[in-house]
Amino acid sequence: MSIGFYVGKDLTADGSTLLGGFGHEPSSHWIDIIPAQDHPEGSTTQVGVTEEAEIPGELMKIPQVKHTYKFISSSYSEFEGFPPPLTNGGLNEHGVAGRDIWSDSRQELVDMTPTPQRGPNYSDLARIAMQRARTAREAVEIIGDLINQYGESTYGGNSHLFADQNEGWVMIEYAGGQGLWAAERLGPDEVRVSYPGYIHNFPVDFKHNENFMGSDNIVEFAREKGWWDPHRDHPDYLNLQKVYGTPFPGEGVSQEEDPFTAMRVPPEREQELATLIPVRLEDMLALVRDPRWSNDHSGYGQVAHIRPHVHRQLQTLWIAVTAAVTTPYVPVPIATDPLAVPPEFVQHRYMTKYSDSEYLSADYAPQEATRYATREFKRLLYFTSEHPEYFLHPVTGKIEKLEQKMLEEHRELEARVLQLLACHRQEDAQQLINGKVQKWFLKSLRLGMKLTDEVESEIRKRFGIRMPKDTAPLGETTPPWSQSMVQESNEDMVTCYDPRLDEYPRRFGIYSKK
Repeated sequence: MSIGFYVGKDLTADGSTLLGGFGHEPSSHWIDIIPAQDHPEGSTTQVGVTEEAEIPGELMKIPQVKHTYKFISSSYSEFEGFPPPLTNGGLNEHGVAGRDIWSDSRQELVDMTPTPQRGPNYSDLARIAMQRARTAREAVEIIGDLINQYGESTYGGNSHLFADQNEGWVMIEYAGGQGLWAAERLGPDEVRVSYPGYIHNFPVDFKHNENFMGSDNIVEFAREKGWWDPHRDHPDYLNLQKVYGTPFPGEGVSQEEDPFTAMRVPPEREQELATLIPVRLEDMLALVRDPRWSNDHSGYGQVAHIRPHVHRQLQTLWIAVTAAVTTPYVPVPIATDPLAVPPEFVQHRYMTKYSDSEYLSADYAPQEATRYATREFKRLLYFTSEHPEYFLHPVTGKIEKLEQKMLEEHRELEARVLQLLACHRQEDAQQLINGKVQKWFLKSLRLGMKLTDEVESEIRKRFGIRMPKDTAPLGETTPPWSQSMVQESNEDMVTCYDPRLDEYPRRFGIYSKK
């Protein structure tokens, strides 16, 4: 599960396109900057899933293109048994941003998915789109061509949300092994929330409409199955959500009953988002941070700030390495070198798939010896979630105060970089960007550690550290703290959300002056 927010350039305060969101994954998370690369003739890239996936499959290799573009990404190690590392997209050197968001297909499609399945999985599609696309439209075309040629390995239905400086596209990939996919253009005067990803009215003659794309069989297959009938239903379009999807999870669910599920009605979230117009970058940062969905299940936070008339190397992805509710965002221009990301923010063994099966490679010992930023900010999340009524506002305020400072410094950095580039001092500009980004990451980590110490100290004084309950069967003697730490389906998640604390969506920085 994931969430994505798109705001077209006509609806933002500075004329930028904004694309924000995160993925829900129970695993390790870290930051990667994947450089542009040239590949020799005959090179291939591995795609697909293994027999360990929820719907088993087999890996395959497909041809690699001669040149792949640079992109910034949040990487992680586990979802539905898929092989790591995984990605949901990010921002590439052409100013194309991508988000991957779940979108359940109807059960009949899931049931007819062949095993073993073959073809790129959702992460493969996101990665390849980031490495090959120069526009959001092209990202859809690339994924569509891959599915048409190789099929897709699914976990039950998926979607992507792409954006560039001019427009966005939402794309749905359906389960079933039939190569079914569809895409809808989002204009500069639109907002879209994918939670899950959806498309409603899709024209039957989509091939003659530049605002839509789809697989050749997207209409006819629905007719064959009896899921759409032009005589019974509307003759000119299909409601793809009703034909191929499932009802939104939050429909008919009250906030009192299950606030997390109740939020999952995208049109309702779009109405909220519209109240922020003209939307600022800061508003999007706060929206992705919103504790109604940013919690222990959210792996990271991203906001792509895609601006027209900005030097291509200065397009920026704001990244929180783990759940943004208690993690500062750091601005990362696309020009940033991979090694400018401190080792604290790259892969560590904590919650990383397969990390407990063997001893550590000596080559990774120095990297592993550093403090793992994801773990440090998780600690802050866990402590804050124990008593959000005491700690959420002050923690948010101090985090956003740091981000306000980074916003100012980011503007100053861009102005200085442009001066250096005008004087043909590219190397000096590169060093300046690398140094600033590294400084921002380390400052965010120091703040997180300081806040964790402060909140932990207060909890020990006021409440003590709560210990787990005993869930072992009768007759077992293992103490509670050594039993399974896995969340059961009937248990509440770790969250800072308390409906009494705020009215959402809220404005960025309102707690920073306290």
